[in-house]
Amino acid sequence: MSNKVPLLEIKDLHVTVEGVEVLKGVSLTLNRGEKHAIMGPNGSGKSSMANAIAGHPAYEITSGSVKIDGEDLLEMDATERALAGLFLAFQYPMAVPGVSVTAFMRSAMKARHGDSAETLRQFRKDLNAAFELLEMKKEFAERFVNDGFSGGEKKRFEILQMAMLKPKVAILDETDSGLDIDALKIVSKGVNAIAGDENTALMVTHYQRILNYVQPDYVHVLMDGKIVQSGGPELAHKLEDLGYDWLKEEAVAA
Repeated sequence: MSNKVPLLEIKDLHVTVEGVEVLKGVSLTLNRGEKHAIMGPNGSGKSSMANAIAGHPAYEITSGSVKIDGEDLLEMDATERALAGLFLAFQYPMAVPGVSVTAFMRSAMKARHGDSAETLRQFRKDLNAAFELLEMKKEFAERFVNDGFSGGEKKRFEILQMAMLKPKVAILDETDSGLDIDALKIVSKGVNAIAGDENTALMVTHYQRILNYVQPDYVHVLMDGKIVQSGGPELAHKLEDLGYDWLKEEAVAA
């Protein structure tokens, strides 16, 4: 696709969960090299948007369109979306007892890049580099996926997957939740190292603190299923200082 084509293009997206409309016409465009943040109070629809785009079956897209690098995302199942370059870092990663981190990542990389002696050598090289980037001990490779992991280890592993898979579009759903300041800095370092000119990232967050370390180009505020304000990094600081009440007041006044 041409570099002029947005990596992620969302138009008038409407989503329901168990018959309740949670997104009410969201439009958003993410281009190469950009980092975007979606902020909003609890229950505003932020995680619903992330899950719907990723293909979670509980989230029904009733109208609108989503394209990844010019291709219709909504025509793909969840696996096809991942293979097309979409990645979702979960807010609450699930444990997979009995499957080691190495086996899990090897399967993911084979699905993405095929299986050959060269890809196996590259896999080992990339895995070691990802461990180093995220300050994770090599023994971590033999542990079962998220089984007994601390909150910080789970979030680091999400970013390790991102580092390995090199997605076109990375959606980070509340990656900062539950992290102490040291873990937050490490995770942020990983995101900054991975984000580049040929991909884009969408950070879903309730608080501004991760944005101190991963500075977005654009900040969007989602309230009651709609984007009510967009701006630059200064908007996140204003929300940190004033909360969301001023936006609610503006909406009522309008």
